[in-house]
Amino acid sequence: MTELEKIHNKILSRDKAQELTKQWEKNNETIVFTNGCFDIVHRGHIDYLSKAKDLGTKLVLGLNTDASVARLKGPMRPVVDEQSRAILMASLQFIDLVVFFDEDTPYELIKALQPDVLVKGSDYKAENIVGYDILMAKGGKVETIDFVEGFSTTSIVEKIKASM
Repeated sequence: MTELEKIHNKILSRDKAQELTKQWEKNNETIVFTNGCFDIVHRGHIDYLSKAKDLGTKLVLGLNTDASVARLKGPMRPVVDEQSRAILMASLQFIDLVVFFDEDTPYELIKALQPDVLVKGSDYKAENIVGYDILMAKGGKVETIDFVEGFSTTSIVEKIKASM
């Protein structure tokens, strides 16, 4: 199998992802879930995602579709299309699975995949994180991770706009 095939094999439909996470659960893997747009990947993303992976043995990334990003961030976003974002994220060694979601929140995806640990940035209070109720009901954990100061896709886009 080529390296590119390995990357593509990490990008699964919701149904296939659900099958895989059930298998991981049977193998006593600790499944960590996080989500986001990851429009322009930067150092802050790498720091955040690598720390998320440290919380378990498998890291699942819920990735907003293009339509979902546009609803959340505005009509000029995403800058990078969903397939390109998925390939880029799946190429990271610490990400084990990438799954798209088209909704505004990953609630239904979290419910389907039933992770053990749910992770978001520390700009959220744990009890306000989408899926908190699902994780608490199953005895899971909800964790927050501090962001690297000065790194955000929005600030990168604003910097580019200002220089034009």
